[in-house]
Amino acid sequence: MFSFDQTALDLLAELSNTVSVAGNESAIRDLIYSQIKEHVTDVHVDTMGNLFVTKKGTGASQLKVMATAHMDEVGVMIVAIEGNGTLRFTNVGGLDPRIMIGTPMVIGNKNQLGVINAVPVHLQGSNRNATIGMDSLRIDIGAGSKDAAKSKVKPGDYGTFAMEFADLGSSLRGKALDNRIGCFNLIQLLLGEPFPFDLQAVFTVQEEVGLRGARIAAHRLAPDVALVLEATPANDLPTADPDDENMHYNTKLGEGPALSLADATTLFNHKIANHFASTADTENIAYQFRQPGGGGNDAGIIHKARGGVPVLTISVPARYIHSPAAIIRKSDVEHTINLARAGLMTLTPDSYTL
Repeated sequence: MFSFDQTALDLLAELSNTVSVAGNESAIRDLIYSQIKEHVTDVHVDTMGNLFVTKKGTGASQLKVMATAHMDEVGVMIVAIEGNGTLRFTNVGGLDPRIMIGTPMVIGNKNQLGVINAVPVHLQGSNRNATIGMDSLRIDIGAGSKDAAKSKVKPGDYGTFAMEFADLGSSLRGKALDNRIGCFNLIQLLLGEPFPFDLQAVFTVQEEVGLRGARIAAHRLAPDVALVLEATPANDLPTADPDDENMHYNTKLGEGPALSLADATTLFNHKIANHFASTADTENIAYQFRQPGGGGNDAGIIHKARGGVPVLTISVPARYIHSPAAIIRKSDVEHTINLARAGLMTLTPDSYTL
């Protein structure tokens, strides 16, 4: 059974702190490969940047099982340098401009630090309640002119939140935990004992901009069944009415991994969900069902590959994803890894065949 130790925490910190925005995943891919290379075979990086590996099984089953986790994170791309040295940018993936003002950023291969600027509240006057759009924001890297800024960054450079991972005791805080926590969980599966079948693992790219890497991966592997390891929003914060017993949460921190039933892109195979839920009951592993609703992940494209692929997403609930810092519970991560392993160990065609 997996439980956190300092080595695992150090790895998750490195995964979270690594800067790899969608379309620029080489740094996180290299880190992941360094952790698993002694435990896998059939290593392949495709033209999209997906990392394919195989964990050899015992040979007891001939199932073709694919497990995925996306490597990319949301961020920005620099599109122009203004005359005063500030940087104009566009978002890469889903970002909310309301949470970005004053946010420290790290830009480009030189890890140039900056901050997203805006007019201070003291000077906003009648504009204080105006809607903030992404196109009104700039990144200030401290340069006094356009030429000074050009010596540090260039259009096309990627950037993301400059937030260091932190251990908060029972919880963990970090940027890009959507979906570096999925990558961490998949790494742990690859480091452990073999499954009855060869596990085809794919660390995918460009999930945050349209599930692009997963489309190629699923078509290439044509699996019998697939498991997606993810993070999912936890809408479990208090409402305006603290006595409201009907708070509409989708997942809650501390109640175990979330098994998906339906989201904006997938109606999941309920037989697989029931298999993993029954496994959790048998093994005394905490879990919850993700309440149906919006959002989506690589499962949305995997289940439509070739002739169709039965798929399940198992997610770690996370507050504040797509922001400078997310918060997750250590116990949810531990239960996710233990449930994924136990469920895969007993997976058969009867677990997903309709």
